[in-house]
Amino acid sequence: MQTSPAHAAHHDDREIETLQEFDATVSARGTLAGFRVQAVDLTDRTKELLASDTAGAVFLGCPMREDAAAKIRTDGALVFPPVPDLPFDPYRGHLYSPHELFAGLDKGYERTPDALAYAWFQLTKADGDIFASMLRSVHDDAISDALDELLYGTRVVGVMGGHAMARGTEAYAGAARLGRELTRAGFTVATGGGPGAMEAANLGAYAAPFEDAMLDKACELLAGAPSFAPSITDWARAAFEVRSRWPKGGSSVGIPTWFYGHEPPNAFASHIAKYFANATREDGLLARSNAGIVFLPGAAGTVQEIFDNATPNYYESRGEPTPMVLVNRAHWTERLPAWPLLQALARERAMEDRIALVDRIEDAPEALKRLAG
Repeated sequence: MQTSPAHAAHHDDREIETLQEFDATVSARGTLAGFRVQAVDLTDRTKELLASDTAGAVFLGCPMREDAAAKIRTDGALVFPPVPDLPFDPYRGHLYSPHELFAGLDKGYERTPDALAYAWFQLTKADGDIFASMLRSVHDDAISDALDELLYGTRVVGVMGGHAMARGTEAYAGAARLGRELTRAGFTVATGGGPGAMEAANLGAYAAPFEDAMLDKACELLAGAPSFAPSITDWARAAFEVRSRWPKGGSSVGIPTWFYGHEPPNAFASHIAKYFANATREDGLLARSNAGIVFLPGAAGTVQEIFDNATPNYYESRGEPTPMVLVNRAHWTERLPAWPLLQALARERAMEDRIALVDRIEDAPEALKRLAG
């Protein structure tokens, strides 16, 4: 998922998200009028800011010297200063990486940016502070913008499933093989970004460039810490051990949330779009899975995702219905009979040809291809 020319074209030409882009814009255009500068440290660019026209520009969370800030405000620019003592940057221009969210893991998960952001969320959610809720919304909007830029022009297959699926199980290995096969077929795998089935699919995508035996070895290594309970630290360390033993794995996307604070993000998604608002995250994950979704066995969350996805397919509110593949007949017809209801909904509608129930996870890629027609 490297930046393709198509992706670059989609990046809003007025958005500046790195110091390199800032320098290139100033030297090529000689003006910053009307630009949006997002989370770029401009402390050492005072000369350029003082010399450039910044009328109508917007600076989102850019550290700068006071004289530069005063001058650009006089020009008519809007300056949203960085917010001190926040464990996250609400104006960020890019998605998270696993290393960023898990920085400081050697001192224990509680000290990582991921855990600190969750602690801040718990604290501010409880007291209902309007400023805090605004910062969460700005952050989530910045994440959505970065996610759109990343996925522009790609074919995304969502893999949904519960967080309870343990490492070391046959189900986990199967979900990992699914992620690997989808990635090798040229799809971008997107998951809810958490543990269990979600981690397995991201791991499979990570394993795609390596020989097949690597995935078996990785699963074996991970089985030593089967779940994120009791210790998120041990669970995450095992994943980073796999990453360091086999560096430069394949790309995929994880879209987790701090709303479920007990559920950490997994370290195998190369790009992590982490949200505070679970509703924004759920809708964003489903809406961006433009090449279909595979639903592995899960509980309430996965059932919700099935019907959150079925609704726009039923009304065709996002255009043509996208493929939906449910895996494990017994699970979806007996334990949680979502399949008969989905079939009844689909009857005599365009989505009828876009749904399938398969027994084995190995049958999912073939079903996806068939439904895509």
